Amino acid sequence: MPAEVAVRKKYISNLQQITQRNIVLYYSAWLQRGGNVPFGIDDTDMNGFMVAFKELAPSKGLDLILHTPGGVLSATEAIIRYIRSVFGTNIRVIVPQLAMSAGTLVALAAKEIIMGHHSNLGPIDPQIMNLPAQAILTEFETAKREIKKDPSSIPLWQVIIQKYHPAFLNNCHRAVNWSRELAKELLLTGMFEQAAGDHQAVEESIVDSIVASLADPDVSKSHDRHFSAEACKAFGLKINLLNADKELHDAVLAVHHAVLCSMSQSSTIVKLIENHNNQSYIMGVSK
Repeated sequence: MPAEVAVRKKYISNLQQITQRNIVLYYSAWLQRGGNVPFGIDDTDMNGFMVAFKELAPSKGLDLILHTPGGVLSATEAIIRYIRSVFGTNIRVIVPQLAMSAGTLVALAAKEIIMGHHSNLGPIDPQIMNLPAQAILTEFETAKREIKKDPSSIPLWQVIIQKYHPAFLNNCHRAVNWSRELAKELLLTGMFEQAAGDHQAVEESIVDSIVASLADPDVSKSHDRHFSAEACKAFGLKINLLNADKELHDAVLAVHHAVLCSMSQSSTIVKLIENHNNQSYIMGVSK
C-alpha cells in the first residue's frame, strides 16, 4: 500500500474514533487537475456510495465529508434519496473546503452542516449546457419587455434570443423549479423538520428565504460565488463551526489534506468515495 494511502486511511480511522459515527468521504480531484473528465456528481457515483455504505450500521448516523464542484441534478437527487433511505436524517455534512452547486444541495439534506472559516458552499442555480438557467430566463423576459417598449429593438434582440429554442427555455424553467423545490423539501424534512403537530409556518418562511438566497443569481452574482460559513448562517442555515471543536477540526483537516495528497500523488484519480472501514471506490482516468 502506498504511504500516502496508508496515511489517509489512518486519519479517517482516527476521525471515526473521535466521532463514533460512520465516516464516508466524497472527494473530487477537480482542483488537482483540469481537462474534460467527469469530476462532478453523476450516476456512476451511486455505485461508490453502495460500496461505501456496505456493512455500515445506520444507527450510528453518517458524517459525510464532502468536497465537490457540483454535478448533475438528477444524479444528485437520486444519491441524496439513497443516503436518506439508509441513514434517515441522522446525517452531518462536513465541508472542509468546498461543496458547490449540486454539492450544496447534498449539504442541505443534512440535519447539520459543519464548516470551517475556510469552507464554502455555493449557489444552487442550475446550469444547462454550461449556461445559467435563471439568467437565460431573465434575459428572455427582458427582451420581451424591451421589444414591447421599443419595437425597433427587435433586430438587436433577435440576434441574442434566436440561439434559444422554445424547448430550451422550457428546460430552463423546469430546472430552476426542480432545484428550488428539491432544496425546500430537503430543508423542511431535515434541518428544519418539525415534530408532528408543531406549527411550521415560521420554519417554512425561513426555508423559503434560504432557498431564495442560494438560488437567486441576483444574490450570488455568479455561479461560482463562494458562500462562507458566516454567509450561510446569515441566510438562515444551521451551521456549526468546525473551529469550535479543536479535536474535530484537526482530525477533519488531517483527513482533508491526506486525501488531497493522495490525489496529487496520483495522475489518474478523478473521484474518491471511501468509508472508515477501508472500503473504497476510486474513479480514475487513463494517463
